[in-house]
Amino acid sequence: MDKIISINNLTKKYKNAIAIDDVSLDIEKGRVLGLLGPNGSGKSTLIKLIVGLLRKDKGEILIDSKKPGLETKAMISYLPDSYYLYERLTVRETLCMYEDFYKDFDRKRADMLIEYLRIPLDKKTKDLSKGLRERLLISLNLSRDAEIYIMDEPVDGVDPVAKQAVLDAIIDKLSSDKTFIITTHQIKDLENLFEDVVFLDKGKVLLHKKAADIRRDYGMDIADYYKEVYGHL
Repeated sequence: MDKIISINNLTKKYKNAIAIDDVSLDIEKGRVLGLLGPNGSGKSTLIKLIVGLLRKDKGEILIDSKKPGLETKAMISYLPDSYYLYERLTVRETLCMYEDFYKDFDRKRADMLIEYLRIPLDKKTKDLSKGLRERLLISLNLSRDAEIYIMDEPVDGVDPVAKQAVLDAIIDKLSSDKTFIITTHQIKDLENLFEDVVFLDKGKVLLHKKAADIRRDYGMDIADYYKEVYGHL
C-alpha cells in the first residue's frame, strides 16, 4: 500500500513538557486509522502537527511526500475536538460560507447530510445543542472531497439515537482512495470502522497494528484490548 503520511522522529514540546516524543509512523493511503490513547497521550497534538496548526520541534512530517503547508492543508478535511463555528451565522449561511471557501465542498452532499442528520437550516449555530453542533461539523467535514479526513472525537456529545446516523454518514464516505484518521474515547462505537490502530501514551507510540491482527492474535475486540494494554500502564 502507498503511504499517504510519513512521520519520522517527530518531537513537540510545550515549555518543559514533551507532548510528542520521537514518534515515527507511516499511515497508508485509503485506510481508516484509529488513533487511540488516554487524555494527555498526545493524540490531538499529533493531529494538529499533521494538519499544520502546530510547529514541530524536531523530526519530519510528509503528507503525500510534501511538507505541511498550504498545498497539504487543501488535501485535509479536519474535524477538531472543539467548536469553530461562526455563532452569528445560521446553518444555511454556514453552508454558503463553506461553499465559497472550499473549492472541494459538495453543497448537494452537505444538504443531504443536513437533512439526514436532522439539523435545522435556519437556526443560528449558537442556538444549536451540543449534539446538533457536532452533527453540523461532521456534515461539513464529510462534504469536502478531500484526500484525508481527520476526525477528533466525532461522536462526542452525539446522542445514542443520532450516533448510528453519524456512523452511517462516515461509512458512506469511505473509499479506497480516502484516508481517515479518527480519535475517540468511545472505541466500542467506532472500532468496526478501524482497519489500523495506533495506541499512544505519553507522546510515544505503544503499538501500530492492523485491527484484524489484534482480533485474531489476542482473541478480543479493540476496546477490550485497549483496556488490557492501558490497564497495565
